[in-house]
Amino acid sequence: MKIFSSKQIRQITQAAINSGAITLDKIIDRMADEAFYQIASRFNENKRVVVFSGAETAGAYSIATAIKLLGHGYPVEVAVFDIYHKMTAECKVQLNRLSELIPDGFTLITGQTTFEPPKLTKNDVVIDGLFGADLTRPLLGGSGFPMLINYINESKAFTVSFDVPSGMMSEWNRESLLKNMIHSNVTVAAHYPRLAYFIPDCAPAVGAWIPVDLEISDEITNTTVTDFHYIEASDIRRLLRHRDPFANKSNFGSALIVAGSYGMIGAAILSARGALRAGAGKVTVHAPLCGHTPMQSAVPEALFDADKNEAFISDMSVKGKFNAIGIGPGIGHNNTTISALENLLLTNSTPMVLDADALNCIAAKPSLLDNIKPMSIITPHTGEFDHIFGTHNTHEARLIKAVEMAKRYRIFIVLKGHYTATIRPDGKVMFNTSGNAGMATGGSGDVLTGIITGLIAQGYKPERAALIGVYVHGLAGDMAAEQVGEYAVTASDIAANVGRAISDILNSSK
Repeated sequence: MKIFSSKQIRQITQAAINSGAITLDKIIDRMADEAFYQIASRFNENKRVVVFSGAETAGAYSIATAIKLLGHGYPVEVAVFDIYHKMTAECKVQLNRLSELIPDGFTLITGQTTFEPPKLTKNDVVIDGLFGADLTRPLLGGSGFPMLINYINESKAFTVSFDVPSGMMSEWNRESLLKNMIHSNVTVAAHYPRLAYFIPDCAPAVGAWIPVDLEISDEITNTTVTDFHYIEASDIRRLLRHRDPFANKSNFGSALIVAGSYGMIGAAILSARGALRAGAGKVTVHAPLCGHTPMQSAVPEALFDADKNEAFISDMSVKGKFNAIGIGPGIGHNNTTISALENLLLTNSTPMVLDADALNCIAAKPSLLDNIKPMSIITPHTGEFDHIFGTHNTHEARLIKAVEMAKRYRIFIVLKGHYTATIRPDGKVMFNTSGNAGMATGGSGDVLTGIITGLIAQGYKPERAALIGVYVHGLAGDMAAEQVGEYAVTASDIAANVGRAISDILNSSK
């Protein structure tokens, strides 16, 4: 699914209106319906609702919601801010409808009029229609709106916003302060999510986001180009291939996993399980001698190629033919291992996935970055990313840097997190939507390395392997959480559910 900018969404929506597919009044009504549902499904008619409305699109949505709540018996108070006397026509229509219901039941604030907000408590509901997606610059000190926003946030009232919480920009928020954004419990979005939803810096403000179907046809959106997308099961289903019943293991490729060191052989085991569960025809693990017995015992399906060193990997020379190589889980980053990795990067042309300690080796010797073959995949979490590319104070800054680095080195960067972002060499960003907090556990990334390596071994191109691997990994984590609960999920649970996750995607009709 595409993630459009606010400007693009306005153009798309206007095109739908011009085509006769929907009217502006119907859009406002549907947005208000969803906001009403979010409140009515949680609170009975005795709940006090306070509406803070602006004078543009979000204002029209919020006033329309107030009208619906009044019609169902909710006690509603409304404050409408038209500071610059620029109220839009659609907002005026909604205000006129409101005035017919409660002629003296709302406050209209214009010019520099002093406004004393009503007393709010955590027992109230707030509808935020101050700015939404119409904000064109960050809210900074010097105006009364940051004070009002802080007051609303401090009340802890249940808050519903439209498109984006007021004070937030729809895309980038480098100059915005989190404290000057409404901290919503629910954000109701007109048809499409906004880029800001997928950036962790904004998460405390966005809350749960709910898209509202406006029946906008694909004909309009297909021609609108964007660099940002979010990935769902239907997208992965189109990428996954059903297996030929007459195939044999040679049809599904050979994967090499370079992993493990003394005390970290578990990382090699988990990565091998990920590759096997993802469907690789043959998996070979290159690990130090100390890994022989545990590997052969825990993953008898994998071949074991012993390094000459007992405790760590000293040689990554590839012996044999492989379709994909996954490197890094648990290998450590001593000088001998770093030299072995450098030699592999210089001499190997097989598609590679670099994770964990392979990335720590690169951080220890940054010149290795220049030796990574184009179209390779690196899979850092935020700490590993910063070790390589420098410290970043915000997730937004880190994402921007990842786009820059993916372009520069012509690699895929899988930046792991709640919405794991796969950044392509052309700068396009794909946000993943599967997974849960229970996956924040040791070894989870090792399983992902194996899954992606196993998919490349089967002939999937790196971009598709990364997208499929990340989504399948997250879905396997969701299945594991259903079985044992988020607190109890282990990496082994995730690996055990990889096959179920792939089957669920292929066989689901959703």
